[in-house]
Parts: sequence; C-alpha cells; structure tokens
Amino acid sequence: MSQIEEVKEALKVIIENQNSKALNYCINYAKAALFMDEEELKCQILYVLANMTHWRGEQAKQVRKVLKNFIK
Repeated sequence: MSQIEEVKEALKVIIENQNSKALNYCINYAKAALFMDEEELKCQILYVLANMTHWRGEQAKQVRKVLKNFIK
C-alpha cells in the first residue's frame, strides 16, 4: 500500500467517527482531503491534525501516526 493510500484510509477512519464531538471540523477537512493530490494533501493534513487534538483512543493514535509520517 502506498503512503497516499495509507493516508486516505486514515482519513476514512476519521470520517467513520463523525459522531464524535472531538472531530467536528475535522470531518469536513478529511472529506475534502480524499479528493486531493499529494501536494494539496500535505497542506490539508495540517488542518486535519490541528482539528483532531481532542480525539482520544487507540484509533486516534494510529491515525495521527500515519498523518504525521506523511507530512514529514
């Protein structure tokens, strides 16, 4: 699986958790990111990460790890 595919899978996990109040704004940023190319995606991931700071749990840790590795 390529890194971009991995990131898009992580974004789908965020969207699946849309009932979580901790992800209010993050959901829309994640939905938009699914249709972006690599350069746009790097910038959008910054918005996603900034808006998921209150999301907790094992799923959140895994998603954060994937997204942070992508923008390094």
